[in-house]
Amino acid sequence: MLRLNGSSDLSNIHLIKVVGGSLGDSYLDEGFILDKSIGVGQPKRLENVSILVANTAMDTDKIKIHGAKVKVSSISQLAKIEQAEKEKMKQKVKKILDHGIDCFIDRQLIYNFAEQMFTDAGIMAIEHADFEGVERLALALGAEITSTFEHPELVKLGKCKLIEEIIIGENRMIRFSGVQKGEACTIVLRGASKHILDEAERSLHDALCILVNTVKNKQIIYGGGSSEMLMANDVDVLAKKTYGKEQLAIEAFSRALSRLPTILAENAGFDAINILTKLRAAHYSGKSTYGIDMDLGVIACMKNLRITESFQSKLQMLISAHEGAEMILRVDDIIKCAPRQRTR
Repeated sequence: MLRLNGSSDLSNIHLIKVVGGSLGDSYLDEGFILDKSIGVGQPKRLENVSILVANTAMDTDKIKIHGAKVKVSSISQLAKIEQAEKEKMKQKVKKILDHGIDCFIDRQLIYNFAEQMFTDAGIMAIEHADFEGVERLALALGAEITSTFEHPELVKLGKCKLIEEIIIGENRMIRFSGVQKGEACTIVLRGASKHILDEAERSLHDALCILVNTVKNKQIIYGGGSSEMLMANDVDVLAKKTYGKEQLAIEAFSRALSRLPTILAENAGFDAINILTKLRAAHYSGKSTYGIDMDLGVIACMKNLRITESFQSKLQMLISAHEGAEMILRVDDIIKCAPRQRTR
């Protein structure tokens, strides 16, 4: 998030899911990693690269008119058609090479004949990059996705300091380092199965969204249940100054806030009642930064442990909980449908 320099554009953060290993093996890699392989016989490492990102068909440009049928009277005529197709592909590859590039990345498949021509020219060719990956890569490289190659002067090429093939788990991938958009980075998620990785991706996206707000607003509060206990104490003070039935509602709100540290302790398998009484006593004695140390099962200073939460996230949680409780209280009656009569 700090690499984004205050931007809230999460498209600069690319995410790759690789089955195998554990979640603890996941890591952040600077630059952009594309889950594809380099063509056969082509260079596996290039420095100071000019890159053309394209979305164009690189097969042998067969006649693709629906319902068309070509009849030939001999094999030699068929060979002429194939030769004409090859010539057409040669012209297309030549136009691409005229851009003065070192690497060609295509959204679609690159067939053997075209791939061989790129290999002969010493160009790295990457085929069938998924569209979302190509869009993110073009953004990171500062390139535009191109479909026609008649005017090289109008095409915006991408720049990159280093392209190299790497191995993650059992998969070969391509890493683009030193891209034009320096804030681009890739999170490599590892996990035992596809389902675990999907769940990890959802959790990670939630965390990134919270971090965006935290970095942008620069407002944090202490975690470990300390902020809830601090609020509960202040609400208790208000309850004691309030007359009538409103006092009961305020006390109930205070109890709800103090339930959050209790749930934290219970989820960790600690003695929740013992911890809560100690935490309440610490806060009443002025230790407002104290919360639950989830490693040791004791109360400790969250400031020293550097356990923090996003202020905006916590604020939104309180507002949503309050609105939900208010909506339930507004319901004055519940109408139920009569059960369906059983008949033989």
